[in-house]
Amino acid sequence: MVPVDLAKRAAELRATLNYHNYRYYVLDDPEISDAEYDRLLRELEDIEKEHPELITPDSPTQRVGATPVGGFASVTHPIPMYSLANAFSDSDLREFDQRVRTAAGHSKVEYILELKIDGLAVSLQYVNGLLTTGATRGDGTVGEDITSNLRTLPGVPLRLQEPYTLTVRGEAYMSKAAFARLNAEREEAGQPLFANPRNAAAGSLRQLDPKITASRGLDIFFYSLAAIAERPMPTTQEETLQLLRQVGFPVNQQRVVLSDIEEVIDYCQAWHQKRHALPYDIDGIVIKVNDLELQEQLGYTAKSPRWAVAYKFPAEQVQTRLLDIVISVGRTGTLNPNAVLEPVTIAGSVVSRASLHNADLIAAKDIRIGDTVIVQKAGDIIPEVVGPVPALRTGEEKVFVMPTTCPECGTPVVREPQEVAWRCPNGSCPAVLREGLIHFASRDAMDIEGLGPAMVSALLEADLVRDVADLYALQVEQLTALERVGQKTAENLLTAIAKSKENSLERLIFALGIRHVGAKGAQSLAAHFGSLDRLMEASAEELQQIPDVGSKMAASIINYFAADANRRVIAKLKSAGVNQRYLGTQAQEGVLSGKTFVITGTLPGVTREQATQLIEQHGGQVASSVSKKTDYLLAGEKAGSKLTKARELGVPVLSWEELKVLLRSN
Repeated sequence: MVPVDLAKRAAELRATLNYHNYRYYVLDDPEISDAEYDRLLRELEDIEKEHPELITPDSPTQRVGATPVGGFASVTHPIPMYSLANAFSDSDLREFDQRVRTAAGHSKVEYILELKIDGLAVSLQYVNGLLTTGATRGDGTVGEDITSNLRTLPGVPLRLQEPYTLTVRGEAYMSKAAFARLNAEREEAGQPLFANPRNAAAGSLRQLDPKITASRGLDIFFYSLAAIAERPMPTTQEETLQLLRQVGFPVNQQRVVLSDIEEVIDYCQAWHQKRHALPYDIDGIVIKVNDLELQEQLGYTAKSPRWAVAYKFPAEQVQTRLLDIVISVGRTGTLNPNAVLEPVTIAGSVVSRASLHNADLIAAKDIRIGDTVIVQKAGDIIPEVVGPVPALRTGEEKVFVMPTTCPECGTPVVREPQEVAWRCPNGSCPAVLREGLIHFASRDAMDIEGLGPAMVSALLEADLVRDVADLYALQVEQLTALERVGQKTAENLLTAIAKSKENSLERLIFALGIRHVGAKGAQSLAAHFGSLDRLMEASAEELQQIPDVGSKMAASIINYFAADANRRVIAKLKSAGVNQRYLGTQAQEGVLSGKTFVITGTLPGVTREQATQLIEQHGGQVASSVSKKTDYLLAGEKAGSKLTKARELGVPVLSWEELKVLLRSN
């Protein structure tokens, strides 16, 4: 039995330490010294060591202590995590403002401006005030469960100040000081250095051992409340941030509310000049409509909210020498010219290669091998060559000529009408196969852990695979015969390959690498058709009935499945036991089969997610915007521009009660 006084003291210590964490990390107003905090923490550790039954999930001692995991489980976000559209200029911001005001029907709109922290987006769920789940953004719908790692961040509250059940979004990041310290330690240990704080933060959060994450000194800011159960949602983003801070979440205090777009532009430009004085990296300013009801009215595109935009700071530019232009062949056979540069530091990382996009662009910019060129990072991330500095030419520079044959297989290259890319038409090209295998195994595709570029190259060199289906026939003995592949590595890879057979159809569709079909399109196709057999036989007209599928994607899908070689691979995959059916919320045959809905406004007694689930269970689909393809608009209170557009297009409008009557009558 635990003595009553010890149990009481442990509870007091937990409450006291959590309170002081809140004062330190959220309010930035500590009341006790670090030494006093450490003394209290040690006292609690001693009590829990003697009586482990007193350990609770919200104990500050539990920030580090989870055992290393064998891999990350998938987490489906209860509310999707959208990415932001970007603005790169003052005119982009003015156009955004014009779109918002036109859609809202207001002459002026109030915006809230927040620093765009350069880190990793995460989503956390709390039940009755206790942290239960933390996940990466992933593809916006499904992320990785990194709860144990997020618990190690001191800024992540294990217990809230109020017992709310809620979902929040935040940005985990590494400060400049923590990044410098980490790289110094790695250099001393002879380990590779991280390129920049963002990469270091992302890598640290995806460690299988939480103790490693805890040692990296990560921080976090929270910026969004996706849902809350016990009280009404705030009415503005500013109120949201105030509520988050009140219940225990660190919130960035560098923000402002403005209603004039010229003031917005001035604010963005001011931060571009002074951003380097911050103790952490930012790569822009996020501009959001402050009114949450208006946000709801404006809605979303397939990828981004219409009520927000990320202003990206102009890229830092440097000069260096273009040593060569080399060609790489992508998974769809495109010939991609890449610049080989004298190494140069841009935006905090060393760059020795950069994209040149295509031959037309090289010619238009008159970029020559041997030129001194201007290089920048697009959005502070992707290196690109802006152009040459002709005044520094010596006369020894060489004009680049695109090869007429594939550098990998020697096949004559082709260029389709109205396309800028040259392409290798050989479906058996080693480069196409290599890149296709890497894509097939990637995280958003079949997610085969251990099948990276090095392993793919080794399999190809040994002639063990000639298409993606051959992966499922690999044997341990074949793998262990490869250089630097041991028994355990071989067994782990085969386990991952076998596990991928159970994936839902959308992953397989994306993994096949059909041109113009991304992860979102693959999801829509899988949900609509339910099986690969049905998709393979679909007509262009049927494909284009799906909201996310246009004529270009439809033609690409038809052409892909018309190729005998592709059909043979799919047949081999089926024979190997690879699942070819949709395992998600399968659209049932019913009264709503084949019907596309858009939801707007506040529905009585039900969330949009619940309404979406009901529609999908009866065979329907839910799209984000009203178009000629929309069959019904489900409208609640305070419906806005979507209702107006539906009426203009003659789209039938249903209330929640009318939808339920429709479902009951069938």
